[in-house]
Amino acid sequence: MISNTSKPSTRENDSSIQPLPFSKFLAGFKKTLKSAFHINSSIDELSLQRGLPPHVLNEIMSYNPLSICIPKQYGGRGAPVYQCIAVMSEASYESLALSLALSINYALFIQPVIKYGQSEVKAPIFNRFLFERNMGGLMITEPEHGSDALNMQTSFSEQNGYYHIQGRKHWGGLTGMANFWLLAARKHIEDRIARDIDFFICDVNSPGQEIIVEEYYQSLGLYLIPYGLNRIDVHVPQLQRLIPKTSGIQMMLDILHRNRVQFPGMGMGFIKRMLDEAIVHSQQRKVGNKPLSSYDQVQQRLARLQANYTICSVLCTIGSELADLNNDLAPLGLEANIIKCITTDIMQEASQSTLQLFGAKGFRLNHIAGRGTIDSRPFQIFEGSNDILYLQISDTFLKLMYAAGKNNFLMFLKGFHLTARATGYLKDILNFDLKKQLPQRKLVELGQIISRIAAMDYVIKIGDRGFRPDLINGALSMLRQEIITLVSTYACPQSSIVIEEYEENSFWLNFVNEKPVHSQT
Repeated sequence: MISNTSKPSTRENDSSIQPLPFSKFLAGFKKTLKSAFHINSSIDELSLQRGLPPHVLNEIMSYNPLSICIPKQYGGRGAPVYQCIAVMSEASYESLALSLALSINYALFIQPVIKYGQSEVKAPIFNRFLFERNMGGLMITEPEHGSDALNMQTSFSEQNGYYHIQGRKHWGGLTGMANFWLLAARKHIEDRIARDIDFFICDVNSPGQEIIVEEYYQSLGLYLIPYGLNRIDVHVPQLQRLIPKTSGIQMMLDILHRNRVQFPGMGMGFIKRMLDEAIVHSQQRKVGNKPLSSYDQVQQRLARLQANYTICSVLCTIGSELADLNNDLAPLGLEANIIKCITTDIMQEASQSTLQLFGAKGFRLNHIAGRGTIDSRPFQIFEGSNDILYLQISDTFLKLMYAAGKNNFLMFLKGFHLTARATGYLKDILNFDLKKQLPQRKLVELGQIISRIAAMDYVIKIGDRGFRPDLINGALSMLRQEIITLVSTYACPQSSIVIEEYEENSFWLNFVNEKPVHSQT
């Protein structure tokens, strides 16, 4: 059973004891990050080692950033989602890995426990977050079932007031580091496993709830976060089961979709850092006795970076409003997938452009451009691979379109709530019919198009609220350019398949002309 072993905090200005106005809380957190990553340690050097050293982690956690989304009745700040997103953004400006760690705690543990946890366990859990700097994570993915989560094999059975959970999980962020885990499992019924999914709070510090880490992975990036393979064989008290409003699958969708719409928080600070670094470097770097920023191609890259900054700013606003815990996000897969895909694509694009501008100087793991390129890449893979999510976006969209009796892409977009405002910028390129049967590769391309149109619509709507007009216009121009390119690609027939026995008659050396070949001038 979860125990309440909380101790009084000794920090005078602990935000959970003496709540500060949010602007002061955020400024204090930013100051703490500067101290941890630039004064007492160097983030460039930390990026070369696995895991955060205890003194760095303790300094960051001493400011109690996890208190931001713990309800006030349990001693936290009880902040709305936009404040969680703002804290993640400040963290990602300095360290994308740290921001991801906060996001895991916020969206994949604390928020689900607030919404679905049984009341008896909330106080002791949140006390340990506030006073003992505990952390939590989520385990869904299995070695044989990654994106195919509905077929997970981790199962549970009820035994004497406990749930006995057995299985294997991997790629859970904060492996071996988190004190609590949400474990996803399916009920074992005689000789089969039920279709529905349940979630359980596992307190790894309690007897019978220890999780064995069988292997730590040498991940390609995000060095500060441990990942690995875990063996699950635990007995969890009945009070530690999450209670769904309807079904476990719907609860899982609500959790995952809420997490995806908060991705812009991680993207925001990161993209701003890429933009700031690129602008300063381009102004200071001289090529041909001129600053790099004076070249037209460089201006194109910088303009795209700035457009990505604007788009992510807009998605932070939209995500903050959608992710409110009072909202049921299970039906909002289209919105969640669009926001996640756009955010992660522009994160990777921003880092690639910044690396290109820095050239060889940036091609180091302890440089912000090189580190950013490696660290941002997995965001397009985890929490739903973008290829799969784009496919789901198209499937959902086409079902809605055909249910409305429409075949023409433009005509449906004009009346659709996620795209209506954007069509005025695109009507000259979107007036075509969609086939009912499309190959998978075309569905992915169509999903990319739909996502950019929706992003353009979001940008227009936030522009109406007073967001800086020149930045709005720059983002709209870049999005239109990208949509034109994607539509052209979509319109081009392409059905190539891999030739598995490709080596026969394809060795280049057999086709070298041994006679001298003279260049023609």
